[in-house]
Amino acid sequence: MKSLKQYFNFSFVNRYRFKLIFYISLFWTCLDFVVLLTRSEPTYYSFASAIALRSFLLFVMSLGIGYLLVFKLRKLFTRHSLWLSFLLRSLILLVAAYIVNYLIHAAHIVFILDLGVVEAFHRYGQDAFQPDWLTQKIIYWMGLFFMTQLVLEINEKYSPGVFMDILIGKYIEPKIEKRIVMFLDLKDSTPIAEKLGHQQYFKFIRDFIHQISHAIIEHGGNIYQYVGDEVVVSWVNNKKNAKRCMAALIEARKNLQKHNEDFRRKYGVIPEFRVGIHVGDVTVGEIGVIKKDIAMSGDTMNTTARIRSACSELNQKYIISEEMRELIDLKAWQTEALGMVELKGKGNGLELFSLKI
Repeated sequence: MKSLKQYFNFSFVNRYRFKLIFYISLFWTCLDFVVLLTRSEPTYYSFASAIALRSFLLFVMSLGIGYLLVFKLRKLFTRHSLWLSFLLRSLILLVAAYIVNYLIHAAHIVFILDLGVVEAFHRYGQDAFQPDWLTQKIIYWMGLFFMTQLVLEINEKYSPGVFMDILIGKYIEPKIEKRIVMFLDLKDSTPIAEKLGHQQYFKFIRDFIHQISHAIIEHGGNIYQYVGDEVVVSWVNNKKNAKRCMAALIEARKNLQKHNEDFRRKYGVIPEFRVGIHVGDVTVGEIGVIKKDIAMSGDTMNTTARIRSACSELNQKYIISEEMRELIDLKAWQTEALGMVELKGKGNGLELFSLKI
């Protein structure tokens, strides 16, 4: 017999998406509750038991609509322009909302007014096809669905939690935080670009970044930025996140290996990457006037970039600093000492280690 985990994929990404569905459902239910309370005309929902039943049913059914939006519809129209995909998804959700509204209406008539199903259908038909009622509902639902999709789209632009940090103004005043920082980029990017040409190289980079990013997000990495073929990632500094950083690195490599044949068939090239990892203080703050973002700066960022660059000079794939080695508590056979290495722009050398994973 299959276990629950075999039926459902409880990955970090899916857990994050299920949280989004919960928050969407809660928001829709609370908004509906406020609308009910502020209506001036008498309705079926004029006493507590009726409102409680409606809110319960709406929340449960909103979970289903939220699942449809977050897991299914967001993939369905990715090849369309943003406004057209918004419109098409909203029209599908509009049909779902109409069905949900009927079920809630019918449940009220059957369980609260104690009338039959036939009478419920008849009464709903009388209300639902009145032009004023129908117009108000369509405008309300379409506006709600457009707004929900817009928030999801903005939220997806950032790593999980970053949009909320901007929303609540967490980093209006810059803060110094101790972070694990990883710089990752494509190995031999210049010859690959020359071989593929501009357009094919861009598609190659997009597929490469997709496989890498999925592994990073799966292990709780906060993707700070993409710069061409480079990904800059951070984790809040602790031992648990240090293990997540290593797990993300290993899974990123496995993801690329699993898709080696796809890359060979499409591009004639199998991608590899280089990584530099360091630990230290970074200054995190909100920047921008028209376009706002969360920026990280400081010596740790510069040093990590130099460590990643040292991969080419030392002919290594994955290099970490002494601080990272101590944090993750790696065994002797898992690293190889590279000695004190002079890094560009740094006054003193830094003890570095090559990962053997």
